[in-house]
Amino acid sequence: MASISKVMRAIRVFEFGKPDVLKLCTDIPLPLPEENQVLIKVYACGINPVETYIRSGTYARKPTLPYTPGTDVAGVIEGLGKDVISFKKGDRVFTTSTISGGYAEYSVASVDTVYHLPDQLSFKQGAAISVPYFTAYRALFHKAHGRSGEVVLVHGASGGVGIAACQIARAYGFKVFGTAGTPEGLNLALQNGAHKVFNHREKNYVDKIQEETSGEGINIILEMLSNVNLSHDLKLLSSGGRVIIIGCRGPVEINPRDTMAKELSIIGVALASSTKEERKETSAALFGGMEAGWLKPLIGPEYSLEKASQAHEDIIQSSGATGKMVFVI
Repeated sequence: MASISKVMRAIRVFEFGKPDVLKLCTDIPLPLPEENQVLIKVYACGINPVETYIRSGTYARKPTLPYTPGTDVAGVIEGLGKDVISFKKGDRVFTTSTISGGYAEYSVASVDTVYHLPDQLSFKQGAAISVPYFTAYRALFHKAHGRSGEVVLVHGASGGVGIAACQIARAYGFKVFGTAGTPEGLNLALQNGAHKVFNHREKNYVDKIQEETSGEGINIILEMLSNVNLSHDLKLLSSGGRVIIIGCRGPVEINPRDTMAKELSIIGVALASSTKEERKETSAALFGGMEAGWLKPLIGPEYSLEKASQAHEDIIQSSGATGKMVFVI
């Protein structure tokens, strides 16, 4: 690292608002890694719905303006801060968080959020691991306390988190059902671990799911759009069933009585609340999946930084998610 005067291209948000507040700047000083931090040359960065909520100013956690969005990057170690011994310059890595933001040509991250990227995975796949797979694992095991043999329904099974959830649940011995809104999405869910799929655009799809369980219901529902589905979910669950809230875009009306007779649980997931021990367990399980070959991130639409506003529009308005949206930098 010669000096801080080096500049890079990065997306900056100077005010909260609609997607057009994402501004591509070409003169942002390169961030410098401090103690126990690394500088990463970014080749790809994942795009997540939560980043649109933060950008709009409606999320519980608001970053200090201006800021660069993005947490899950994949790239190559370019510089090392003091006391870094677990990485060297040139290492292929991915992150679960960044300090300086991921929608940029370079990003600084703390070493405890950086992982070696196996050679068999591309940078685009590396950028699709963090939020989707860590969220899906947390939802299934840390929050739902899922057990092999249980029936899990993945709502929105063709999106980034949905594909991850299907792969993980299948590998761990669950009976996996998935929903999607397009034939392409349904096929993707089947190809990535779902035993049965259902089109959530069909009026009677809830009845079809109930029939498939022989009336016994679903043990765990991983819910990506709870503002639309939650009241249906409560009717689908088995006795002691759990619905895990991964995504929500507004309020919903439910009848709490629906939770009583079957003693159902509605549980929220916040990846940021993971403990160090939970992150360690999750990363070990996911690396096992990479080695075994079942963890294969599916890449969806790709964008350049110039198209950041369009990417944020698409991830919310998209009629049928198919894989993980990424920036290619």
